[in-house]
Amino acid sequence: MGQLIEIRRPDGKTCPAYLSGSDTPDAPGVVVIQEWWGLNEQIKKTADRLAAAGYRALVPDLFRGKIAKDSDEASHLMNHLNFLDAADQDIQGCVSQLRESSPRCGVVGFCMGGALTLLSSVRVKGVDAGACFYGIPPKQVFDASQVAIPLSLHFANTDDWCTPALVDALEADLKRSKSRFELFRYDAEHAFMNEARPEVYEAESARLAWERTQAFFQRTLKG
Repeated sequence: MGQLIEIRRPDGKTCPAYLSGSDTPDAPGVVVIQEWWGLNEQIKKTADRLAAAGYRALVPDLFRGKIAKDSDEASHLMNHLNFLDAADQDIQGCVSQLRESSPRCGVVGFCMGGALTLLSSVRVKGVDAGACFYGIPPKQVFDASQVAIPLSLHFANTDDWCTPALVDALEADLKRSKSRFELFRYDAEHAFMNEARPEVYEAESARLAWERTQAFFQRTLKG
């Protein structure tokens, strides 16, 4: 459904990306940010779902063609990613490209991409709304009290990375911000949205979270 393209970063370098829904004129844009697995078929299908809902979806290939075969390789790739460069250059480049024809632009990300969504909410220009799935960046680089755009946040109650205590702290910080945010918790495990991982995928939670995200983007990007 989509196509691979090159986007221009602010520093003049390029980043490969997957674009879906490009034929829709004046549609809102959404940057979709990958999990730690890379730009795989599952994240492309997520972009295609957004395209089918009327958005122009763009997925930056943050690992430059590398796709992890297992969690050890995924962890290695994520730990060697410069998160600030990914936000300030790759994601900023995607937002800037979408804004050339999209009147509004959102960001949505999962796991590692959820953390980058929150980082982008304070660092990337031109973002109108963000939907974060089970990812929180370190406090050294992200102050949630500084968020000013609307956010929709989705976390699992059984998660050893984004623990309920960390989610509580994030919620408290967001309450001190200017963001109009909504935060949902699900009786599920980390990565419950990923249908390609049956060991953690939770269909009812995934359905509800997707409906809430669609309603959120309808209000903030199409409304």
